[in-house]
Amino acid sequence: MAEITLSHLKHAYLPQPARPEDYALKEIDVTWRDGGAYALLGPAGCGKSTLLNIISGLLTPSEGRVLFGSEDVTALPPDRRNIAQVFQFPVIYDTMTVRQNLAFPLKNRGVDEGTIAARVGEIADMLDVTDMLDMRAAGLSPDNKQKISMGRGLVRDDVNAVMFDEPLTVIDPHLKWVLRSKLKELHQRVKATLLYVTHDKTEALTFADEVVVMQDGEVVQIGTPVELFERPQHTFVGHFIGSPGMNVLPCEARGDIAVFEGHDVVLEGAVTGAGGDVALGVRPEHVSVAEVGIPATVTKVSDVGRHFVVEAQVGASSLKAVLEEAPPEKGSAVHLAFQPNKTRVYRDGWIATEARA
Repeated sequence: MAEITLSHLKHAYLPQPARPEDYALKEIDVTWRDGGAYALLGPAGCGKSTLLNIISGLLTPSEGRVLFGSEDVTALPPDRRNIAQVFQFPVIYDTMTVRQNLAFPLKNRGVDEGTIAARVGEIADMLDVTDMLDMRAAGLSPDNKQKISMGRGLVRDDVNAVMFDEPLTVIDPHLKWVLRSKLKELHQRVKATLLYVTHDKTEALTFADEVVVMQDGEVVQIGTPVELFERPQHTFVGHFIGSPGMNVLPCEARGDIAVFEGHDVVLEGAVTGAGGDVALGVRPEHVSVAEVGIPATVTKVSDVGRHFVVEAQVGASSLKAVLEEAPPEKGSAVHLAFQPNKTRVYRDGWIATEARA
């Protein structure tokens, strides 16, 4: 296992990139500690696979370095990086038994039979497949095949990292929760450095200690699931993380006040910078119905089980509020209040307020 550092990493598929938009992967600087669980999260085409291929050695970056611990592995091929990888589709040998599949990576490295038997038994117990060890892999269900594929990635305890590339894509939706929970449990027990690539927000936020959110080849925020929700650094993060996503509303910024549809809104702190496209950001969970506040008209009420989602119109702007209590009726006139310490201004997409100490 090793700490992984990406230093000034950039990649372009063009031979002579000259502009920022020429890069499929814009500059990235990040360090993942040894033994942590990390997710690369973003929509299709955001650069996740490019980054994973660079880390695994399938692709050499145009600029920057990849370090495993203190070793520069940027130019090393995959077989010299000592990593394991689990793909979207199960990679197992159908003609082998489950036991033989789990043992295969260890046999290839000349591990003694006693150690192989002990390690296979340990991983099988973690995956709840002990009773399948002598079954042919060809007869397994898709979710059990992917379990074995995951086990093959985790069976070695000497790898620098285990990388998962959308491993639950082909799994039936009602079984995904089971495998997500199992993967979290596995990480807590094996303590390997795990990198998990996904477009699925639930998978990323359930699995990872820290999440790297990507958009258009750029890292827009790195943080814990709580940090991504509580203080999005970019409007994309606010919209992408959370359901419903963050309200992004037109405004004017004046000191530590935003003017939204003619109404003053108190912010978490002073606004920084100047110029650009300015917007007000506040999550629906931080909007409430109050005795006094911004006048609004309720346009829709949705009961989603644990709470209500209320859509309202303020002037030309539509926004949402998440309410735990009984909501106002559609068409009613209400006043909305924004929680000041959770209300921010964004400039050209990036956060532009300073949180009060």
